[in-house]
Amino acid sequence: MTEPAGGPPEPARTAGPAMPPGRRPGGRTARVRAQVLDAVRAELGEHGYEGLTMEGVAARAGVHRTTVYRRWEDVGGLLADVLDAAGEDDWAPSDTGSLRGDLTALNDEIQESLVVRPSIPQALMAASFRSARAAEAQQRLWEDRYARCEIIVGRAVDRGELPSHTDARRLLIASTAPLYHQLVLLRTAPDPRLPAQAATTTALAAAAGAFVRPAPDE
Repeated sequence: MTEPAGGPPEPARTAGPAMPPGRRPGGRTARVRAQVLDAVRAELGEHGYEGLTMEGVAARAGVHRTTVYRRWEDVGGLLADVLDAAGEDDWAPSDTGSLRGDLTALNDEIQESLVVRPSIPQALMAASFRSARAAEAQQRLWEDRYARCEIIVGRAVDRGELPSHTDARRLLIASTAPLYHQLVLLRTAPDPRLPAQAATTTALAAAAGAFVRPAPDE
């Protein structure tokens, strides 16, 4: 899910994103943030976590390093803000008209993000193992993405493709996990058939009730 994008060390301030989640700065503040976060992604993609420095980010962004330190405090703060920024978009899963189609489209997007070089998602996932702040931000992003994707299961239930008490989170994990396993853990060459295969297997299992939540008394 490389180097954590955490915030730079800033005197007399606690670690954390420059702005609270859900609030976006405006004007010059927004421009500086965008420049810095773009620089973090570029540095991370080129040099990995070990090569990510506050000075390198500041130089690439064209921002004075004291500004970077004051606002983000350290590399962990930069990485955390990059991850939090990813959750500020308006992304939503595709609506293809079927569960299998929706899961395949989602898996296609995931595979594309993991095989492009440099893969910033892979770099950030690796970084989250090195920075507590990046790990917390990565967790927030995962929760956000899973929550947005639950609509895929809701639509399938409404269409009559799935039992009404299907556990959306378990279904989504089952469908997407093969991609992360193959591309991130095993580092195998991408298989263009894998997104559809994983989606089809999961859709068939889900239709058979494999992901139905147990009754409260069970």
